[in-house]
Amino acid sequence: MTKNKTIFNPVRLGKWLMAGLAVCMVGCNTNQDMEQQVDELYSKMSQEERIAQLRSMFMDDLFDAQGRLDTAKCRELIPHGIGHFSQFAMQQPRDPNELRDRVKAVQDWLMANTPNGIPALFHEEVLSGINTLGATIYPQQIGQACSFNPELAELKTLQTSTALRRMGGVLALSPMVDVCRIPSFNRLEESYGEDAYLSAAMGTAFVRGLQQGDLKKGVGACSKHYLGYGGGGDADEKELMEEILLPHEAMIRQAGSRVVMPGYHAVHGTKCVANDEILNDILRGYLGFDGMVVSDYTAIDQIPDLENSVQKAAAAINGGNDVDFPQGADYQHLQEAIDQGLVKPEAFERAVKDVLRHKFRAGLLDQQPYLCSAEPIALDTPEERQTAYDIAVQSVVLLENKGVLPLKNVQNILLTGPNANSIWAMCGDYTYPAMSYFWKKKEDVQDTPHIVKLLEGMQQQKPEGVSLMYSRGCDWTEEIETVYGEGGDERAWQYEILHRKVDSGEQTNPQEALQMARQADVIVAAMGENVMLCGENRDRQGLRLPGKQEQYVEQLIKTGKPVVLVMFGGRAQVVSGLAERCAAVIQAWYPGEEGGHAVADILYGRVSPSAKLSVSYPNTEINEPLCYNYAAEQDTRVQWPFGYGLSYTTFEYSNLQVSQTSTADESLDLTFQVKNTGTMAADEVAQVYLSPTSADQPLRPIQLQGFARITLQPGEQRTVSMKLFTDQLGYYTHDGARAWNILPGTYMLKVGSSSKDIRLQSAVTLTGQPVSKPLRDHYFAESIISSPASSSSSVKP
Repeated sequence: MTKNKTIFNPVRLGKWLMAGLAVCMVGCNTNQDMEQQVDELYSKMSQEERIAQLRSMFMDDLFDAQGRLDTAKCRELIPHGIGHFSQFAMQQPRDPNELRDRVKAVQDWLMANTPNGIPALFHEEVLSGINTLGATIYPQQIGQACSFNPELAELKTLQTSTALRRMGGVLALSPMVDVCRIPSFNRLEESYGEDAYLSAAMGTAFVRGLQQGDLKKGVGACSKHYLGYGGGGDADEKELMEEILLPHEAMIRQAGSRVVMPGYHAVHGTKCVANDEILNDILRGYLGFDGMVVSDYTAIDQIPDLENSVQKAAAAINGGNDVDFPQGADYQHLQEAIDQGLVKPEAFERAVKDVLRHKFRAGLLDQQPYLCSAEPIALDTPEERQTAYDIAVQSVVLLENKGVLPLKNVQNILLTGPNANSIWAMCGDYTYPAMSYFWKKKEDVQDTPHIVKLLEGMQQQKPEGVSLMYSRGCDWTEEIETVYGEGGDERAWQYEILHRKVDSGEQTNPQEALQMARQADVIVAAMGENVMLCGENRDRQGLRLPGKQEQYVEQLIKTGKPVVLVMFGGRAQVVSGLAERCAAVIQAWYPGEEGGHAVADILYGRVSPSAKLSVSYPNTEINEPLCYNYAAEQDTRVQWPFGYGLSYTTFEYSNLQVSQTSTADESLDLTFQVKNTGTMAADEVAQVYLSPTSADQPLRPIQLQGFARITLQPGEQRTVSMKLFTDQLGYYTHDGARAWNILPGTYMLKVGSSSKDIRLQSAVTLTGQPVSKPLRDHYFAESIISSPASSSSSVKP
């Protein structure tokens, strides 16, 4: 299938928004204040009902072998109701209409047969689309961050939430917005990378699309893994509050995110799920959060130095956690903890009311709640596949190119490598295929949706007259490299789950591949990780290419033919010493179901690469925090800097103008021009950075504070007008009270193609008096991109 090369059109997002508005909700309780409703319902509930709202279970436990709701099991297991159902859509491969019917049966039973008739919150993972059979598999988040395109991020989750809500899903345990600065972190793929501003902008867009501005028709987002998972939990207070907290803060205060999930880790010596400082003091006290806090799966059980589940349940609820996922294994002992005087009464009441408040917000307690759709549900529509393709094309980063790309005027191409003909090059963790393979140990992955492998994409998109040869050449690894570790969900701490090696189902014949290589004009080597080499609970010994992949690429290079190295996986893979001898290097991440088409189109030059790195790409093994903003100069351990990515054309920046302003003003304005000086239409991601001009200014040496994706035809020039808020020049202090401060003085604004490729810069002076306030009011720059014909598009993360 040939994909539409017309990349994201804002009109598509508008159409989806209008479709969302067409969903009609009736019977909303508008005659009483929500808090009064919550109080009244709480007062009517028995203690057993209240505790039930803080627990979850798996929906399949209530159905018999024929797929019918077992009402006897319902009376036995949930006589007082239940607050939540965990990962309802991924437990077994089921049609979305069957899932919807099961949800409806459970909700109907709860409303008719429990004391107060309270429906449950059904939740699922939606990091890269709905975690269910047949749903669109979008690119993994680390790749999508490289697009620097919040509009596409919002469109993706708008499509996702519309389908999930039709199926009965009301809550999503996504997105992950951990600011991940440790290159080796095995869950880095779920994040938006190392930068707080980019993570916040993309995460906020994720929430806006998912929630659709109204929890009664959209799906509730969950900000995770609060606070500092992936390395940030050890940061000093200034970094923690200015940067690590920023994505969570922005999603809550700018986009109305109402659910937070604490991480498995500890902050200041206390596990996050029971951490009064981060949950009650910072989250509820400082940020004013009035939503629901839910545990990560089995996290409460991992609280150390406590004797039993009674004490762990008390520690979690007192520390600020409301709900026990996935099955309420510890909170089933809450009454015992209460009887022993271990639970603060106000903590228990807070937890129950937080759940009820969310159900009111989601419309579940309306007279006629929107629980699911009565219409037939279709997944992976053509428009959703187009969005998956658009994101993938904008996620693939060209790291090196010695003139071999795009592949023009070549007749014979060899495609080789373990990721050349595998869905595991396309699917990251928390996609349905990956979850089924890892958790359910299902080896046979159904082709629903169809996942376009690189071989298929290159075959379908190849120019006339091109011959494409294929031989796998090498395996991911020869031995099991997955490293066992007791981290994350403890259900995975099993030898038989982790001690596995992916079987490709193909023969590996390096001699055959090398013979083909000698006949080829160019070699495309598809290397990297797979579902067992990266992800939650999965790690390996290092970051160089797994197994003997590097040795195989060396053999390919020795043929004397140009080698294009295409890496797939969930994090940067160290290729120093190898990349320099390749003709081109591409980082494709896990690009989703349309990844084969997207990578092929970039290789063949049907579209120019435009992605920019969302991480600092290391040239050596690094197991400690690394970030571009730690120093003005590039770290010697970095091969390619944050914000870097090549194109098939060239761009010229000019005419930076910056307005002067005062600390009392809301914003300042800057404009600059970008021109496509090459011969191919392409997008450029222009990045705006802030730097101090003196050592006494308490700012990072360089910090991203704005960006704009600009589409340019050859020879075309466009003007970017950006509003930068004075809050963005501020900093955090905690001298008695927490505060956000803006000081008068001179600052340096830099415009560039990456964090280390600054094309323009100008000083800006803030006059006036110092300003101090509890929290910043603005988080993101706003930009307008004008064309020579005076048409313009407004961009706000």
